[in-house]
Amino acid sequence: MKINAASMKMWSRIGSRATFGLAALEIAKTHDNLMVMTADTSTSAGLDRYRKTFPEKFLDVGIAEQNMMGIAAGFASEGLDVFTTTFSPFQTMRCCEQIKVNLGYMGHKVCMVGLASGIVLGTLGYSHCSIEDVSVMRSIPGITVISPADSGETVKATLAALEHSESVYIRLTGGMSNPIVHKDDYDFQIGKAIELREGHDVTLIAAGTMVYESLEAAKLLEEENISASVVNMHTIKPIDVEAIERACRNTKCIVTVEEHNIVGGLGSAVAEYKATIPGAPPQMILGLPDKFGKSGEYRDLLEQYQLTAPQIAKRVLSRLKELT
Repeated sequence: MKINAASMKMWSRIGSRATFGLAALEIAKTHDNLMVMTADTSTSAGLDRYRKTFPEKFLDVGIAEQNMMGIAAGFASEGLDVFTTTFSPFQTMRCCEQIKVNLGYMGHKVCMVGLASGIVLGTLGYSHCSIEDVSVMRSIPGITVISPADSGETVKATLAALEHSESVYIRLTGGMSNPIVHKDDYDFQIGKAIELREGHDVTLIAAGTMVYESLEAAKLLEEENISASVVNMHTIKPIDVEAIERACRNTKCIVTVEEHNIVGGLGSAVAEYKATIPGAPPQMILGLPDKFGKSGEYRDLLEQYQLTAPQIAKRVLSRLKELT
């Protein structure tokens, strides 16, 4: 696929779900043993063109997510490269046992795409929001967890997952008009974080939609004479320990920012490794509180949980003042 400024802009406009569908369409043109599966979400996953173009490489199992994972493992055992797609809570929590046994324990490789993770489907309530998926998936041995920062990185993650040695969970956050983080082509490697901005006072480590918000927050902090580094930790498992070590050496405070429960997600993953570093700086874990809230529009919920750029900057500034 051509990855450049023009394609990044187009993918941003249509959002990460439709972008995944375009990536799958391009992969299928040259990949004979590809199988893309869905649980009654072909339109939501941007797969309508794919379904019509490559019907022999597509299977819709209906609203039967657990069956989908069993069938996917069967295809994988026969040498096919398999992608499964459905909304994030159904891809992860509903299929947890099948993922544990068939993918983690038995070792069959499947690339799982969790659509509309986080709180972008907030108007449908917390049955359709996904604030637990990272903690569930990273606790299963043999599963890699990726949370792309923007639609362009969704393409990068999809291509990388195809070549990866073990099962991958790709967590798609945000909706249409997904803000652009990476404006041009760049090197994406599973397990290798990307420092987007250098700083010496505080390091913001973010994943998914919160990478863009963290970049904007860093600009606001700069106006307050606070130098903030921003790290795109797109791979939450395996976590990039070298990036965490650099952040601990170079800055006075670590702040993790995620559209996920503050328990068990990116913040926990960073803290688990940071606890092994003597003299590591303090850490703030910004994310969604450990409780279920009320339904609401996406941006309203981000405001409610103080996950917009101005709110992130304000919270970080307050914490830094406490440390001085």
